[in-house]
Amino acid sequence: MREYSFMVNGKQVSSSQTFEIKNPATGASLGHAPISSANDVAEAVAAAKAAQPGWAAKSDEERKGLLMQVAQVLTEHTEYLAQWITQEQGKPMAGPGSMFEMQACVGWTQVPASLDLPVETVFEDDTRSDKLYRKPIGVIGAIAPWNWPLMIAIWQVIPSLRAGNTVVLKPSEYTPIGTLEMVRLMNTVLPAGVLNTVSGDGSVGALLVENPDVDKIMFTGSERTARKIIEASKGNMARLTLECGGNDPAIILPGTDIASKAGDLFWGAFINMGQTCACAKRLYVHENDYDSVVDTLKGMAEQMPMGNGMEEGIVLGPVQNEMQFNKVKELVDDAKANGASIIRGGTPMDGPGYFYPITLVGDVDNGTRLVDEEQFGPVLPIIKYSNVEEAIAKANDTETGLGASVWGDDLEAAAQVAARIESGTVWINQHGAIHPMVPFGGVKASGYGLEFGLEGLKAVTRPLVISTKKPAPVEA
Repeated sequence: MREYSFMVNGKQVSSSQTFEIKNPATGASLGHAPISSANDVAEAVAAAKAAQPGWAAKSDEERKGLLMQVAQVLTEHTEYLAQWITQEQGKPMAGPGSMFEMQACVGWTQVPASLDLPVETVFEDDTRSDKLYRKPIGVIGAIAPWNWPLMIAIWQVIPSLRAGNTVVLKPSEYTPIGTLEMVRLMNTVLPAGVLNTVSGDGSVGALLVENPDVDKIMFTGSERTARKIIEASKGNMARLTLECGGNDPAIILPGTDIASKAGDLFWGAFINMGQTCACAKRLYVHENDYDSVVDTLKGMAEQMPMGNGMEEGIVLGPVQNEMQFNKVKELVDDAKANGASIIRGGTPMDGPGYFYPITLVGDVDNGTRLVDEEQFGPVLPIIKYSNVEEAIAKANDTETGLGASVWGDDLEAAAQVAARIESGTVWINQHGAIHPMVPFGGVKASGYGLEFGLEGLKAVTRPLVISTKKPAPVEA
């Protein structure tokens, strides 16, 4: 079985220690990923630090051009990398799956590569001129998750490189091979040391976070790990961008024509089998509309083929790993034990792989674990409400605040409700509709910092103000 390598200073590095990666749909072995040693991590950071001044010295146009070449490399290898995503992560090739993820990788490379951060004159009068410049921070340590392994890595890497930083990237230990292969291909056009990788579990990530030469950490993952990163980074005072997931509410306003919005609502909840930070994870429906919404979603779920994503026609895959599979099962079983009704699904599927059916759960409310905790899987609790004030209060009754959505035919009324939801983004008649030019980030325990667009690019820079005293006017 093939052993894969990581990249340090433009060269592939092997390890004497490896771990096996298996296909979550079949259990078949995919190969062995390397475990980076403490010395490997130190060398990767040192390579990034050494390469950073030369990379930052390149003109904006040079860096833009090289990143556009990266986009071309990703385009040329889209199918190869998409197959890795499907085999490692589980999402199907078709539909909003692996090919979709690779298209996003290309787009989220091209857009930041095209952006400029012009010098801003923040103040000027007859006596002084104050200009704000944006400078690279230095070495960025990026820690990517397993749910969108290549796309989120791109979100972290490309803006960092565009701004003149260098990067050391650690992919998730659940889905490392596709990301390592992507970075290997990106290194065919990038200068040595600009983009490096390390590989392994959380202990390897800790080595990266604690390294004194890492100037910023970008992390997407659990709140628990984010708190560890906050604690570990106190030694080097690294800047932080943390995206820690959420328990996104969706509110359907009374009397809404849900039939015209059903597709967006379904995929807003179940894209990537619900394994997306900004999925709709709690659905609040007016009591008069409950039956029609339930029937609509149930009908859609029954039409969606689930299975091995490498097969034709499959649009839903497995849960990615055993830990997450067991959590989903535990939360559904807890809801059952506390009086919930299973509208559809609710029992693991037979056969190999971590397959759990699309599950709709009724007769639940805030206070049930399935409602209060982020399930991060193919399960949607549907909660009745009697008035909109109640729905808003229940939507905000959570420690997280990443995304939310409001669904209604009256856009002005929907916007008024959206303004009262405590989250980083509230979508109207869509959910999870991210865009490379639109800032994205959370509030509360969903983390802090922004990604995407100009605000995301600014987040991987440090501000430099140059304040100039103007000469006094010469008297005639």
